Amino acid sequence: MTASDTLATAIARFVAGLTLDSLPPDVVEKARVCLLNGYGIALGGHDTPYAPVARAAALALHGERSDGATMLGDNTSGRSRRTSVPGAALAGSALFHGRAQEDTCGAAHIGAVLIPLLTALVDAGDGPVERLLPALVAGYEAGGLLENAFSPLTTPAGLRASPLYGTLAAAAGAAYLLGLPEDRIAAALANAASFTGGILQSFDDGTDEWRYQVGVAAVNGLTAARLAAAGSVSAPRAFEGRTGFVRAFARTGCDPVELAARLGRDWSIHRVTFKPYPVCAFNQTPVTAALALRDEVAGRAVRSVTVRMNPFETGYAGMDSKGPFASISGTLMSIPFCIALTLLRGVPTMETMTRYDDGAVNALVERVALVPDEGVRRLCCAIEVVLEDGTALTRRQDMTTDDFSLPWEAVSALVRRIGDETGVPADAYDRIERFARALPDAAIDDVLEAFGRLPDHPHQASVSLVKGVGNG
Repeated sequence: MTASDTLATAIARFVAGLTLDSLPPDVVEKARVCLLNGYGIALGGHDTPYAPVARAAALALHGERSDGATMLGDNTSGRSRRTSVPGAALAGSALFHGRAQEDTCGAAHIGAVLIPLLTALVDAGDGPVERLLPALVAGYEAGGLLENAFSPLTTPAGLRASPLYGTLAAAAGAAYLLGLPEDRIAAALANAASFTGGILQSFDDGTDEWRYQVGVAAVNGLTAARLAAAGSVSAPRAFEGRTGFVRAFARTGCDPVELAARLGRDWSIHRVTFKPYPVCAFNQTPVTAALALRDEVAGRAVRSVTVRMNPFETGYAGMDSKGPFASISGTLMSIPFCIALTLLRGVPTMETMTRYDDGAVNALVERVALVPDEGVRRLCCAIEVVLEDGTALTRRQDMTTDDFSLPWEAVSALVRRIGDETGVPADAYDRIERFARALPDAAIDDVLEAFGRLPDHPHQASVSLVKGVGNG
């Protein structure tokens, strides 16, 4: 980073210089796995109600068109409709986010922002498929750099990391795929810093805005890149300036030199984790621990449960909710619900997560005490289960991102298992695996045809996952 550089120009120089050949092999492999997980989870989320809502909005905003991009998973009437690239990104992100089982980079679901957007751009002919993998890496690195540095401050303030940092990721990924020069990538990042945001209240209220935040982030990031390409004059110090991104959102100072030094050294894509269960990323470890304790409980009556977790996680919106629940937006966030459900019913599924009238689970939820504990690291937990006979069973579950950074084979097994549960043909997974493995010598038609093999669903949002609003 030179003396005249700003953080935006430093990130832009890094992004502009990315090539598939220059990336470390382990970074390229992780990008392939991220693609497989993103597409695979989206295929398994075809029966969730959020993409139909986003498709309807996209069509109302942009209309159906013969050019543009395919709305993935839109198979009613035997065909997939096409709309504008922003519309396809909006609809696609809701599909990728439908199971809440997308990848996680720190506190942000960057893959659910980036992958639908980049796919739509390639599908529309706005960027070559050969640039898809480095564009994906560019997005994870630009968004992940800021997320890692500042989400510990922005998240407790009520700002959701996925749209806040995902917009920056989308701008970087789109700008790279579009082939913008370094100065225009910097402008795109500066624009994105001005267009970003997103709050956490929907988790407290058990509503669905968060399902669409990732799509709006994709659209805003693409808008930032398109404006830059058209010649926008954008703030050089958009991140570190007196009223820039860091001061406005994180309420702290910014060291551009220190942050820029992390690029290409501390690869954010290596922090990307994958979710075995359809619950919040912060609930993956408690569910893992509760599954082990369930074997020890062996069907005996439970008097109480105490769970200790890091305050960053226990303080996240919706995590301490005990209901009553009326939407999966409430249950998948609630630590007490996820633990009670797992102890009593085993591995959480979309079906059990939406069984809001399970009296035994709801009764146990009331007996789960959640304790913030600075001595417990993030992604870890300690659970004590006291049985009715007074027996105390304890489980300390210490996990890191490495435990959830699954290799190709494990992700393939995960998404195919979900596909078995939701009726996705096996050859759909064969196609997305072939596409991700073949890049840069791949055809986007493999992705489109994979999603074209999904079962038909009516264009409606009124299904079992949504039964009103929880007051979480």
